[in-house]
Amino acid sequence: MCAIFGIIGEYNDNQAKSALSLLSHRGPDYCGITQKKNLFFAHQRLSILDTHHRSHQPLKHKNILLSFNGEIYNFQELKSELYFDFQTQSDSEVIIAAYLKWGIDFVKHLRGMFAIALMDGDTLYLFRDRLGKKPLFYLEGSSFVFASEIKALKPFLSTCKLDNDALLSYLSFLAPTPPHTFYEGIKKLAAGEYLAYKEGQVTCKRYFDLLDAPSVLITTKEEALKKIETLLEESIELRLSADVPVASLLSGGIDSATINYFAKLKAMPLQTYTLGYKEFAKYDERENARQSAEFLGLSNTQIEIDENDFIRASDKVMDTLDEPLNDPAAVPLYLLFEQIKKDGYKVVMSGEGADELFLGYRQYFEYLDIQGAATLAHKNWLKKYFRANFSMNREWEWYKRIFDDTLLFRSSGEKFTDLQKNQLMRRNVKDNESLKYLKSYRQRFEGSQHKDESIWYSYIDLNIFQAEHFLTKLDRVSMAHSIESRTPFLDHKLASALFSIDPKLRYGDGITKSLLKEVMRNKLDTKILTRKKKGFSNPYMEYLINSKKINLIQEVNTQTGMFHKKKLDEYINTASRGSFKQHVWGLYVLSYWIKKNLL
Repeated sequence: MCAIFGIIGEYNDNQAKSALSLLSHRGPDYCGITQKKNLFFAHQRLSILDTHHRSHQPLKHKNILLSFNGEIYNFQELKSELYFDFQTQSDSEVIIAAYLKWGIDFVKHLRGMFAIALMDGDTLYLFRDRLGKKPLFYLEGSSFVFASEIKALKPFLSTCKLDNDALLSYLSFLAPTPPHTFYEGIKKLAAGEYLAYKEGQVTCKRYFDLLDAPSVLITTKEEALKKIETLLEESIELRLSADVPVASLLSGGIDSATINYFAKLKAMPLQTYTLGYKEFAKYDERENARQSAEFLGLSNTQIEIDENDFIRASDKVMDTLDEPLNDPAAVPLYLLFEQIKKDGYKVVMSGEGADELFLGYRQYFEYLDIQGAATLAHKNWLKKYFRANFSMNREWEWYKRIFDDTLLFRSSGEKFTDLQKNQLMRRNVKDNESLKYLKSYRQRFEGSQHKDESIWYSYIDLNIFQAEHFLTKLDRVSMAHSIESRTPFLDHKLASALFSIDPKLRYGDGITKSLLKEVMRNKLDTKILTRKKKGFSNPYMEYLINSKKINLIQEVNTQTGMFHKKKLDEYINTASRGSFKQHVWGLYVLSYWIKKNLL
C-alpha cells in the first residue's frame, strides 16, 4: 500500500517534492522519484510484500515507468504465465510484464485492489480498481498532475473554489459522486475506470462493470451456496498473504466473524480489535465481539474511547479526508487504527461490501415491497395527496416517487432529498435534480441483462455508497496510520458471482444476508448469525452537542448564507432529539471544510 504522484509538463522542483511529502503517511518506508524535463514521477512506499529495496518504486523497464498503490493477489499465478526476466518478488513488477503481454487489457487479468500510474513513452495511463478500493485524483491545467489524495493536488490550484456538483451530490449521497470533488478543477476516477493522457488530451473509459456478469446464471440454492463458499474462502486466503503482521476488525456480526473463521481455517488466526464507547452502552459491541472471539478461539483487544478522544481526533480526521465525507464513524475508526498501529500491525482485514452483496440492509426489503405499489392502476389521487402533504420523513419520499413514476431507490446513502435541499438551501433545487449524478449508472443497468431491481440496489450501492463513502473512509483513516486495509468480500470474482445468482435466492425468504447465513450456518454460533445488525454506530451527535462544536454550523452559515436559518435550526433541534442526526453531521463536516478552505 502506497501513494502515487506525478506531473506531466512544466513543474517547480521544490513545489513538486513538497506536494509529494504530503503523502508520506501512505508510504513511510521509502520515497522514490524519477524526474526529467516535463516529467516528475514519484512513489511513497509502504512495504508489505518483498520489503527488500529491489522492489522500491517507481519501477522502470525500458521506456516504461510504474507507480502502483495496492495489492495484486494473483500475482504469483500471473507470474507463471508471463515470459519476463523478473528481478523482484513483488507484485509490482508483474504489472509491467502483464502490460507488455496484453497492453492496456492487462488490468482485466489483475485480481486485487489498485491505483496504477503507468507511463509508456509519452502516454500516461491511470487505473482505479474495479470496486473502487484505492483512490486516484487528477488535475488538468498547464501541466497534468495526479495523486492518491487531494492534499497533494491542492498546491497546484490557482484558486480554491467550491465545486457545485460536488456539494449537491454530497448532500444527497454522503460523498461527492465521480468525477466531482469539492475542489473545482480536481477530479477523481470512478471505480472500474481508466484514464489515458497524451499530448494534453484526456480520455476516460470504463474497463469493468459488474452488470457484465450474466443474469440468472445460477438458479439453485445448492449451486449458489457452493459457489459463494468456494470464492469467499479463496478471497480471504488470498488476502492473508503478507510479509508483515496482519490483524482484523471484529464486531459482533457475521461479516467480520466470517473473515476470521476462514482465516483461522487457513491456520492463520488473527489478532482482532473491537471499539467501545465509555458511558454509551447502546452503541457498544464489545460484549458481542468478546463472545465471537471466544467462539472462534481468537485474541480480542478492546479499545474504549470517550468524548474527549472523539473531539481530539475529529479535526485530524477531517483534515485526513481532504473534503467533506458524511460518515461519523470515520472518527472512532481513526482512533481504532491509531491503536492498531501502536501494536505493530501494517495490514488489517475488514468486512466492507457484505451488506451490499448479500442484501444486509433491512431497507432493501422495504424498497422491494414499496416497489410493488408502482403497479396500482388507480394512484392519481395518491399522487396528489402526497404532493400536497410534504413530510421530512424518508417514507413519504419513497411513496411519492412511486406515485410519480420516478426512480425509487437512489442508494442506501441517500440523505437530503431534492425537496429537502430546496427547503434548506437559499437556492432553487428542482425535484429529481440529483438523478443526474446516478444517470450513467441507471442507463447501464437498464441496458443490461439484469431486470430485477434488487440488482440495481446492489449495483448503485457498490458504486456510490460503498466506493465513494465507506471505502473512502476506510482508505483515508487506515492510511493516515500507514496501515493497509483489505476487504475480502469486495473481490470482483465473488461480486460477479453474486450478480449471476437468481436474485430471488438473495431475498426470496425475506431474511437479510440469507445466502451468507446459509453458508456459515454450521460454522458460526447461532448467536452470531441471528444478532440484530448494529453497524459501526457511535454517539457522535451526543459528543457534537455536549462539546458545543455543533455551533460551527450556524457560525459558518451566518458568514455564507448558504442555508435558511429557520430550517437549519429545525434540523439541529430535531437531531438533538435523535432524528436526522446524520443529516446534521453532514452539515457540520461541510461547515468545517468551508471555514478552513473558503472563509
